[in-house]
Amino acid sequence: MSEAGEQGWFGSEQLVLCRDDEVGLRAVIAIDDTTLGPGLGGVRCVAYPNERAAVVEAQRLSAAMTLKNASAGLPYGGAKSVILAPEPSVDRAALMRRFGEFILRTGGAYLPGVDMGTSTEDLAIAGRSGAEVSCSTEDPSPWTALGVAAGIRAAVAHVDERDDLDGLRVLIQGAGHVGAALAHDLAADGAQIVVADVNASRAAEVAHAVGGRTVAPSEVIGTHCDVFAPCAVARVVSPATLDELNCRIIVPAANDTLSDDTEAYLLARRGITYVPDFIANAGGVIHIHALRVKHDQARLRADIAQIGGRVQDLLDEAQSSGETPLTVAVTRVSRMLAQAREVRDVHHTREVLHT
Repeated sequence: MSEAGEQGWFGSEQLVLCRDDEVGLRAVIAIDDTTLGPGLGGVRCVAYPNERAAVVEAQRLSAAMTLKNASAGLPYGGAKSVILAPEPSVDRAALMRRFGEFILRTGGAYLPGVDMGTSTEDLAIAGRSGAEVSCSTEDPSPWTALGVAAGIRAAVAHVDERDDLDGLRVLIQGAGHVGAALAHDLAADGAQIVVADVNASRAAEVAHAVGGRTVAPSEVIGTHCDVFAPCAVARVVSPATLDELNCRIIVPAANDTLSDDTEAYLLARRGITYVPDFIANAGGVIHIHALRVKHDQARLRADIAQIGGRVQDLLDEAQSSGETPLTVAVTRVSRMLAQAREVRDVHHTREVLHT
C-alpha cells in the first residue's frame, strides 16, 4: 500500500489544496466518497513535518470517515480536512474565515466539523463564509464518549459474558473532553479508571473526580488493564507497541488507532479483542446528524446506544467467521457502497431513457 492509499494520490474522490499567503493558510480537503451523501468529517489543525504528510493524513482520515458514516447508517460520505498549524502570530479568525471560503467552493460536497486542534468557535467563523458547517454551536465530544461507553459495555459482554463493569480496569489515554466524559460514565458503572494525559494536572483532576489513578504517558502501553480506550493520539497500535500491550480489549475514541490494517490480525493472534475505531467513536457524527434533522435528545441517545448493538453483532460475526472485526466491518461497508452505486446507476439509466 502506498502512503496515500491503494490508489496513490488518486485514492480520494476529490482532493483540494488550499493556500493563502496573506492569512498564513495551508490546508488540505480530502473528500473520499460521496456515494451515500456529502462527505462529513472534521477539520484538524495540527503541526505536520511537511505538506506531503498533511495530504497523506487527510486522505487516510477521510477514508476512515467513509467507513464511520456508512457503518452508523448515516446519509453521508467520508471527508476530512487538515490545516497545517500556523505560526502563533497568525490571525486565527482571518485564517478560519478564509478556510471557510475554500469549503464553500466544494459546493456542499464537504460538511466540516470539529476535530483535533479546532473548536466550535473556529467552525462558526468558517461558516460565516456561507459554507454549511457542523459543530458551530455544540461540541459533539460528550456524545462521542457516550457511544464509546456503549461499545465498551458490548465488548465486555462479548468477551467476559457479563453485563456489568464492576471492578473492570479501564485505561483511558487522553483526559480531554471525550476522555473525561468517558471516565465519568464508566466509573459510575463501577469501573476502575486509570488516566493518562500529556497534561499531568488534567489527568490528575479527572482521576480524582472518578476515584481513579493516573499513569505517565510513557507507561500507557505496558500498563495492565482490561480495556484500553485511546482517546488522544492516532496510531497507538503499531509494530513498536503491539507486543507491549497489556490489555484484553481495545475500544478507541481516537481515530486511526492502527498504524496499518495488518495490526488487526496481530491483535487477534494475541487474543486482544479490537473494536474498530470508526464503529466505536461514531457518537459524534450521529450527534451532528441529529442536529441537522432536528432529532430530540431521547432519539439521539437511542441512536447512539445502537453502537453497542453494532459492536455486539460485529464481534459475533467475527467470532463465527474467523475474520477480524475490522475485516468484517470493512466488508460490510464495501457491500453497502456497491449496492448504493448499483441503485444510483439504475436510476441514472432510467433518467437517460426518459429524456
